[in-house]
Amino acid sequence: MELGDALQRRMEELAKRQPMIDRRFAAIAEGATLRAVEEAQDHTPPNTFGDGEIQGVHMITGGLAQHWSTDSQTAPVRSGSTYTTTLANDKEYASYVNDGHRMDRHFVPGLYVGDDGLLSMDPARDVGMMVGTRTKYVPGLYMREKGVDKYSDVAESELRKLAGEVLE
Repeated sequence: MELGDALQRRMEELAKRQPMIDRRFAAIAEGATLRAVEEAQDHTPPNTFGDGEIQGVHMITGGLAQHWSTDSQTAPVRSGSTYTTTLANDKEYASYVNDGHRMDRHFVPGLYVGDDGLLSMDPARDVGMMVGTRTKYVPGLYMREKGVDKYSDVAESELRKLAGEVLE
């Protein structure tokens, strides 16, 4: 048996495994994206401190965190030899929470403190308040970046396993 014959047989064997490899690539992309979505959600307000206290003022609904799963495309789309998934959050203010933002002092019409001491909003009332005077900058939470890092970790780990399976 010559080296060329052994190499040819190995190439044919790998070609037979190609459909399995393609399925695994798609599964790895989807699994890594699902983990990225979970990681982004875990770092999106409202989340809790170690003592159980909710972090994120006026963000107790969880709408921002929920949008990671509804706006992301976890099922991979294949184009040639590329599998594409998307980690996304289309909430209007998602980029501000992710990247951070300045807080300028500005007037909000209809905003007032009621008799009960609670902040209220009624655009029909002839009232308003200046807001944004204490905090000059709100730092970002970088939820998207944490999700992308998780995607990379999971995909790299799974691809190493796949390489071992294919080359055995």
